[in-house]
Amino acid sequence: MRLLMLGGTEFVGRAVTEAALARGWQVTVFHRGRHDPPPGAAAVHGDRTDAATLGALADGNWDVVVDTWAGAPTAVRDAARLLADRAGRYVYVSTGSVYRHPAGPGHTEASPLVDGSPDADAVAYAEDKRGGELAALDAFGEGRTVLARAGLILGPGENLGRLPWWLNRIARGGPVLAPGPRDLGLQYIDVRDLAEWILHAVETGLSGPYNLISEPGHTTMGELLESCVQVTGSDAELRWTGPEEILAAGLAPWTELPIWLPPGELYDAIHRGVPAKAHAAGLRCRPAARTVADTWAWLRERGGQAPLRPDRPQVGLAPEKEEAFLRG
Repeated sequence: MRLLMLGGTEFVGRAVTEAALARGWQVTVFHRGRHDPPPGAAAVHGDRTDAATLGALADGNWDVVVDTWAGAPTAVRDAARLLADRAGRYVYVSTGSVYRHPAGPGHTEASPLVDGSPDADAVAYAEDKRGGELAALDAFGEGRTVLARAGLILGPGENLGRLPWWLNRIARGGPVLAPGPRDLGLQYIDVRDLAEWILHAVETGLSGPYNLISEPGHTTMGELLESCVQVTGSDAELRWTGPEEILAAGLAPWTELPIWLPPGELYDAIHRGVPAKAHAAGLRCRPAARTVADTWAWLRERGGQAPLRPDRPQVGLAPEKEEAFLRG
C-alpha cells in the first residue's frame, strides 16, 4: 500500500505513519519540516495553506491519503481536489464534536450534525471539522471517503497534555484531588488503536462515517487514576471529591481537571456515544492500564515533559489551587 500522510510527525499522524511502516507500506509524509517524520518515511516539505508549496504534491499516486487537519476547511478542500484523481481513498480524521449540541447519550453516526462548509475559513473546531468532512466528500465521493470521527484521544505522543498531566501530578505524590464519582465511566481511544483501525479500513475498503471510540464505560476515573498511581510507583493519596463540590469551588472540568467532566450534556457528548458500527468493522480498544503504562514509559523517555501544541491552551490545575481546595 502507498500512503500519503498529510502531517505525520506528531501524535495521530505519527501513529498512523508508524503503523503503516510497520505493515511494510510505502509512506510519504507531507509536512512543514518542523519535526522529523518516523524513520523509513519519505518526506515532502510544504505548507498546505500555501498553493505554491502544496504544488509539491502535483505528481505521484497513492492508494490512500490520511488527513488530520483541524483548521480552515479550505485546506482540506484544496488538498483533496489536487489528489482526487491520483489517490484511491481519502481518510479524514474528524471528531465526535461534529454532532449537534446537545448530542445526548447514545448518539450514532446518524445523529444531527453541525453546519459546515468546505469553502469556509476557520470558524470553530466543530464547524471546521465538519467543513473538512464535506471537503473530502466533495472531492472523493462517499464511496472513497472514510470519516474517522474520533473521540477523546490518549496514548503515547499526546501533545495536548491531558493524560501526561495526570501522570506527572500523581508522580509528585501527596494528596491529589480526584474528581468523582470514582465509578464515572469514560470513553476514549488509544491513538495506536485509532491508527490501526484507519489502516484496517483502507485494507478492507470501508467508507462513510464511524465513531472511533471505546464502548461507554471502557474505563472509569477510578481505574484511570489508580493506574497512574500504580505505574508511577507514587505515594499519591487520591482524595475522591464529588462534582458538586468541585463546581462550587469554581474549578474547571476538562481544562483544570483534564479528561474529567461532571455528568450532564457535555459528559454525554464526550463519554456516552455509540461506537457499535466501528467495533463491528474491526475496532479493538486496549485496556486503559496499558494506555497509561505506555504513556508513562514514553513520558519518562522524554524526561517527563510532553510536547505541547502551541495553538492549544495548557491544561491542569495549578498546585496552589489544588492545595487550597484540599485544605477546604
